[in-house]
Amino acid sequence: MQETPTEPKKRQKMTMAERLNTLRAGVLGSNDGILTVVGVLFSVAVATTNQFTIFIAGLSDLLACAFSMASGEYASVSSQKDTEKAAIAEEEALLKSQPDQEAAIVRDYYISRGVSKVTAQEITDELMAKRPLETLARIKYDLELGEYMNPWNAAFSSLFAAATGGLFPLFAMTFSPVNIQWQMTIAAVTLSVALTGYLSAKLGDGLTKTAIIRNVIVGLITMFIHYRVGLLL
Repeated sequence: MQETPTEPKKRQKMTMAERLNTLRAGVLGSNDGILTVVGVLFSVAVATTNQFTIFIAGLSDLLACAFSMASGEYASVSSQKDTEKAAIAEEEALLKSQPDQEAAIVRDYYISRGVSKVTAQEITDELMAKRPLETLARIKYDLELGEYMNPWNAAFSSLFAAATGGLFPLFAMTFSPVNIQWQMTIAAVTLSVALTGYLSAKLGDGLTKTAIIRNVIVGLITMFIHYRVGLLL
């Protein structure tokens, strides 16, 4: 029996794509949590020396950032999931209305990869007889049937990571001795954004050194700008 998009597919564990997406959401959430919280802390700490006020301002921003990142990830991944489902539904309709054209797409796909016409036709006949929708979803959209991104995984990953990231500057600024709180905060932010830069490069197969330097520069600029803003208050 041909599987349709309306038939849920139970899985015991996340796919590799889902795991990578969850990790990506976590790294981005952590980086945003660090930078948004330190921005508020620097602005407020310049304007007042009241440690409780500084702490409440930082904590409020940490919570706001965490929930904002989570809702953004949920909306983004939900939209992606809806788009993927719509593509599968459209493909199912095309299989019913123009099966020959869809079969030709599969055949041409294998021919374009160096398979002879005769062999490509044999492969197409077998695949279209056994699992046509799964075959076309993979060839046309690079999708595995029934394997959609879970928006809740991305949302919770981003929520937790943003909150955790924001704790670094928050604790450094409000729990360090007052005479070295600025130095400790700068050090905490520099180290934490260097770590998120390293992780983002590893996940994206990018240049590790470049990502770390870029993140550190952005972090330092963020602190400088918000420090200057605090002087205006």
